[in-house]
Amino acid sequence: KLSDFLNTPPKKTVRFGGTVSNTLAKLQKGDTSDYELIKHQLSDPDIKDAQIISWLQEFRTCVTQLGKDHEQLIYVVLKLPWLGRSQAVVEEYLAFLSNLVSAQTVYLRACLRMVVSNFAPKRIRIQEGNVDISDSDDEDENLPRTFDQCHQALQLIARYVPSTSRFLMPILSDKFPFVQKSSRTLECYVHNLLRVSVYIPDLRRDILELIISKMLTLDVSAPRSEIEEVESGAQQDANGVSQDDCLFDMDEEEDSPLDSSRPDRAVMVHPVAERLDTMMTVLLSYIKDICHVNGSLDIEKTKALYRDLLSVFDKVVLPTHASCHVQYYMFYLCSFRLGLAEAFLDHLWKMLQAPNQPPVLRQAAAGYMGSFMARAKFLPVSTVKACLDLLVPWLHLYINSQDSGSKAFCDVNLHGPFYTACQAVFYTLIFRHNSILEGNMKKGLAYLQGLNLERIVMCQLNPLRVCLPAVTNMFAAITRYKNILYHFDLVSQGSMEEEDDFLHGDSVVDMTPGSYDSHLHSPRSVGSPPVSFLQRPF
Repeated sequence: KLSDFLNTPPKKTVRFGGTVSNTLAKLQKGDTSDYELIKHQLSDPDIKDAQIISWLQEFRTCVTQLGKDHEQLIYVVLKLPWLGRSQAVVEEYLAFLSNLVSAQTVYLRACLRMVVSNFAPKRIRIQEGNVDISDSDDEDENLPRTFDQCHQALQLIARYVPSTSRFLMPILSDKFPFVQKSSRTLECYVHNLLRVSVYIPDLRRDILELIISKMLTLDVSAPRSEIEEVESGAQQDANGVSQDDCLFDMDEEEDSPLDSSRPDRAVMVHPVAERLDTMMTVLLSYIKDICHVNGSLDIEKTKALYRDLLSVFDKVVLPTHASCHVQYYMFYLCSFRLGLAEAFLDHLWKMLQAPNQPPVLRQAAAGYMGSFMARAKFLPVSTVKACLDLLVPWLHLYINSQDSGSKAFCDVNLHGPFYTACQAVFYTLIFRHNSILEGNMKKGLAYLQGLNLERIVMCQLNPLRVCLPAVTNMFAAITRYKNILYHFDLVSQGSMEEEDDFLHGDSVVDMTPGSYDSHLHSPRSVGSPPVSFLQRPF
């Protein structure tokens, strides 16, 4: 057939100039003509598979001669379009890379940069005149194969050069796409980073830190209220589509609100929320797949991942002000096993108590502790009560320590961790009082009254004045209704004095109660990530 003939590369290729070895010998004598000719032929955009194979075979025979003096030539070879070519080209190129990094480690960084630069789809621009009429991601159907070949290359390089991980991490960071790039670009890059962590485990913690740091940048750039406003407006324009159906709305930059090519996920209208949602889904899918082997939880792998993710949580999430969604990855991991949730709560509790920790981190730990207890439905009431039995006595001891001192007055700067711990207790009781009372109302009420919350709210530190108004009002309502506090007007107690700026979230740490309330992911979706990470999702 004519088509078969056209698609079959010629057995022999037309080339000009001598062999690579002869050309290098001529260059040593000052004759650069063939050297420049080789670079020119290698740069031909229409270069054929057979030509690439022929060149690579020659380069492999003289790789020991290709030192730093020939870096321009090597850079041309590294730009050869090997990805997506025939299997013969790919295998020859991988063999060349292996030989090159083994013989000339000076090119290790260049080889790593070449591979990592292919971790995201290329941009395709169509121009008329000097105007871009189309600028979109390349959705080549061979993308999964391309990514597989990139990882083959990295694994080979790592096998031949044991120090690869030390040089690779800065490149992974440097090549990370700007967070304003399309969600598809971010999705592919994050997925490929996480694949690297599977076969170069030494880099896992650093890779997770890099990804989560980038996600935090997105998270803090789009206030929750702004996301809600945009999504609510889009819902009204969607002619009655329910809010639950829109929780997964994702928009790829300026694309239409619904992406038919990805039926398992809807599109968020807010561009930042959409990008963050996409990255969250990849991360949660990774967490699920790493922790489960053949559908069953692998305890040792889960513990190891927990340690890495907790380290990242302490390093980048806890100190970040106004993060609303990224911390949800810890919530999700802890849902796998009660022991993880209890370990996480214990970690936060120790952080809150530690006087050597900066107050800003102690306050953040208390805030996360409260919202985790309040919102994690998988936590049994016994665990919630065990935490309250730690927090409430600590508050009473703190009040004892201040009663006779000169600082026993309402001041956020002096008593920040105390106020955040108070709010954690109040917020927990708002959401969990029913589960504490159900089953045995008399016993549950006795437990709550035994916490002696009156003393806390009536103390000179006046915590209700500092707590968020929504928490104060809801706590007042449920304690009055359930008779948890004896004949006490919480609202008037909390508002006796002028409002503090802290009430408006202008404190060092925003005591936003819903630290684990994600407007990007419903628990339903998080429980079943749409893709299996260790299988190709592309």
